[in-house]
Amino acid sequence: MSMPRAIASEFQKVFTTRMWWLLAILLAVYVAFLAGGLGAFLGWAIENPEAAAAAGGNTTLPPGLDLAPLLYSFASSIGYVFPVLLGALAVTGEFRHRTLTATFLAEPHRSTVLSAKFLSQLVVGAGLGVVAFAVSVGSGAAALAGFGLETNLDTSDTWALVGRGILAMALWGAIGVGLGVLVVNQVAAIVIVIAFTQFLEPILRFVASINDITASIGQFLPGSASDALVGASFYNIASLGASEALEWWQGGLVLLGIAVLATLIGGATTWRRDVS
Repeated sequence: MSMPRAIASEFQKVFTTRMWWLLAILLAVYVAFLAGGLGAFLGWAIENPEAAAAAGGNTTLPPGLDLAPLLYSFASSIGYVFPVLLGALAVTGEFRHRTLTATFLAEPHRSTVLSAKFLSQLVVGAGLGVVAFAVSVGSGAAALAGFGLETNLDTSDTWALVGRGILAMALWGAIGVGLGVLVVNQVAAIVIVIAFTQFLEPILRFVASINDITASIGQFLPGSASDALVGASFYNIASLGASEALEWWQGGLVLLGIAVLATLIGGATTWRRDVS
């Protein structure tokens, strides 16, 4: 089986199941709720400072921080867990449902199968990125426009952010493949993804932001690298440190490096084991 046919086979495995569109719907709803909801709340608070102050709200944003990119970036800064999950499931599902034997019979070169999964999940991750950013830009811009605030839809910087965000989501899909080949147990992989992305890394990033020394290390965490690649994140508000983030291309290289390294290590270990 050639590489193009192996990649086509991987796409077929993804799109003949319900998992991809269920995750896409959850992603869209999640991002719309956060981007649109926060945009509406901040828009109301900015337009009604007295009422917001009476309710205990704080309308002050850090100097130089634009509200529109902050809302649009929810697609990647929060939604990246979905391509990671789908990428991991693309690998662990083969072990759980015992279809890997048939896969290796059709394509005996295991490196070809793993490479096909890696490349196909880059594309699938990018597709989820398109969905996420369409929703975040749509709901966020609608909320801002509803309160007469600037949407920045007429600036090239906004669309550059969207393009980099889609790239980040693609790389997260590849990272999911690397995780899946390292941790072949599907339940364990899902638990690791949720625990790390929703609990452990946010805590590590917050703790790392306390001073410049730890912040210089924390910027290499995958979530920090992803936000650097995109160019905006709600962590810009939550961060306490003054350390600058990586350049966008450096963030992209960190994510790519994590994806490739995890996949290579998994390919040299668990992927070479006998399957039944």
